[in-house]
Amino acid sequence: MKNRVVTVTLNPSIDKTIVIEKLLPYGLNRVVRSRTDPGGKGINVARVLKNFAVDVTVTGLIAGQQGKLLLEALQNAGIPADFLEIEGETRTNLKIFDESVNKTTEVNETGFRVSPEDLVRFRKKFQNLIQKAEIVVLSGSLPPGIPQNFYSDCVAAAKTAGAKVLLDADGGALEEGIRAIPYAVKPNLQELEALSGCKFSGKKDIAEAARRLTGTGIEIVIVSMGADGAVVANREEAYAVDSWNIPVKSATGAGDSMVAALAGSILNNSSLYEIAKITTAAGTVTASKEGTLICSQEEVARSLDYVTVRKI
Repeated sequence: MKNRVVTVTLNPSIDKTIVIEKLLPYGLNRVVRSRTDPGGKGINVARVLKNFAVDVTVTGLIAGQQGKLLLEALQNAGIPADFLEIEGETRTNLKIFDESVNKTTEVNETGFRVSPEDLVRFRKKFQNLIQKAEIVVLSGSLPPGIPQNFYSDCVAAAKTAGAKVLLDADGGALEEGIRAIPYAVKPNLQELEALSGCKFSGKKDIAEAARRLTGTGIEIVIVSMGADGAVVANREEAYAVDSWNIPVKSATGAGDSMVAALAGSILNNSSLYEIAKITTAAGTVTASKEGTLICSQEEVARSLDYVTVRKI
């Protein structure tokens, strides 16, 4: 039986969110409450897909005692995991939510170093997992030791196995990854500008740049723009999407929620218009939550009518 979605997180984390009344730099800050979640972009995608009742398996690299805690957290969440354990320690990312301004400050560790031998072992695991996948999600940063073209290799392997690949990366990993022509990509505005080598003056310009990417063979491009919504495009059409006004509490997981909603929409054979609505709704709901909290299927469904979509 196929796993409908496999997500890859090569640089996972333990995400600890602490809530304080008012952040006092260089002073004593007392914690109102705290929570700990398994983190990393691919894991966040899987958490949302679990909420959407989509069959998902997570894979990637873990290390040390923190890695064991991460696996335990995934097990408790009911998310199947098949990670490769390596030397070192899984990183911890700290999210400090300040109630006085409804904002989150993030402090992220770099992550473990990956050896060439680790990569050989992971390639074998990945090759086995993708044989049973309909969609493969490659997302997040690459830890030290992994070359920038690694996602490109993964895209090619997954496509050969018959899976549709969704890529959400930045910098060289994104630039190299799109050379292998994934099914869909989700750059943010800054990442698309870096790829294009220019600044954009509005959503029409952004849509034209997104359409140029689809001209290479990529089927769907979603450009996330935070409070300014998104642009969603394929070769035939493009949409400008506006979300409703919310107090943004944390950007953590918002883009990952969009990727999860995209994966679910592809499995449901949704139209591009429907994809534009649900991905923006999912990202906006998650952005309205503190720390590493994520959207539920019910919250997203209730929010769809607040998303404005227009063809451009």
